[in-house]
Amino acid sequence: MINKLKKHISEYFVGKDETVENILICLFSGGHILLEGVPGVGKTTLASTLARSVDCDFGRIQFTPDTLPTDVTGTEIFNMKTGEFEFREGAVMHQIVLADEINRTSPKTQSSLLEAMAEGQTTVGGVRHMLPQPFMVIATQNPVEFMGTYPLPEAQIDRFMMKLTIDYPDEAEELRMTKNMLCGKTAGTVESVISSADVMEIRKKVESVTIKDEVLLYARNIAEMTRNEKRFVLGASPRAVLDLVKASMAKALLDGRDFVRPDEIRAVAPFVLGHRLTLTSEARIAKENKDEILNKLIQRTKLPL
Repeated sequence: MINKLKKHISEYFVGKDETVENILICLFSGGHILLEGVPGVGKTTLASTLARSVDCDFGRIQFTPDTLPTDVTGTEIFNMKTGEFEFREGAVMHQIVLADEINRTSPKTQSSLLEAMAEGQTTVGGVRHMLPQPFMVIATQNPVEFMGTYPLPEAQIDRFMMKLTIDYPDEAEELRMTKNMLCGKTAGTVESVISSADVMEIRKKVESVTIKDEVLLYARNIAEMTRNEKRFVLGASPRAVLDLVKASMAKALLDGRDFVRPDEIRAVAPFVLGHRLTLTSEARIAKENKDEILNKLIQRTKLPL
C-alpha cells in the first residue's frame, strides 16, 4: 500500500523521490512538514497531490500580511435569528492543511497554528474543537532572503517534524513535467489510491515498530551533540528527539522492517534537526555551513553496538 502511494505521487511530482518519501514519513508518523523553495518548484503541487492521493479533506490558506488568526482557527459569529453565537470554521478544520507561503504573514498569525499542530485541536471562544484525523499541516515558504518575508519564530519552527528544500528540476525531470502538463496530467486530476482510514491503520503499524533502548539513546546523543556545539545558539529540543524517534520508526516501516536500526536515525536526522538549529552571529560571519556542521556531529556520535 505504501509503495503504491509513493509511486502514484511520484508520477505527478517528478524527480524528487527522497522528498516524497520524507513527506510520507511525516504523514505516517503524525508529523507536520515545512517545504522551502523558490516560487514555482512544485511545493503547492506536492501538498495537493498528497491530499488527493490519500482521499483526505484538503484545505488551503494563502498567507498574506493582512491574514488574521481567526482566518486560520475560525471565529464565532452572532446569529441575529437565534440570538446565539455560532462557530464559523477556519482553514485549519481539514485533514490536510496547506499553509501556503507561511512566512509572508505576521508572527501573530503564524502562531495561530501552534495549538492545532501540537494538540490536534483549536480553541475558539473558550470552546475546544477537535480536528479531523488524520491531521497534517504542510507549510510552504520562500527563502528568508526574499522580499516581504518574516522569519518563523523558534516555537513555530519546532512544531514541524521536518523541513525539506525543493530545488530546480534537472533537464530530464523538467521535460517530463512539461509532457505531463501537455497530456493533462496535473495535480487537479490526481485520483486517490488509499483512504484516510488506511492512513490511520498505517499510523498504528508505525507505533508498533520496535526500537531498543540503545537506539533511543543514540537519537538522544545526537541531540546532545547539537546542544554542546558552540556554533549553535540553540540545540535540538526534547520535542526534536521525539520527532527523530517517530520519524525513524516510520522510515523503518517504509523500508519493510518492524524494528529501527541506527541507519534510520542517521537517514532522517538532517531533515528533522536541521531547521531547529541556529548559528551564532560569529558562525554566520565566518560563513559556516549549518548542514555541514550537523552532518559532522552525526558522524561523530558513537553508534550503538
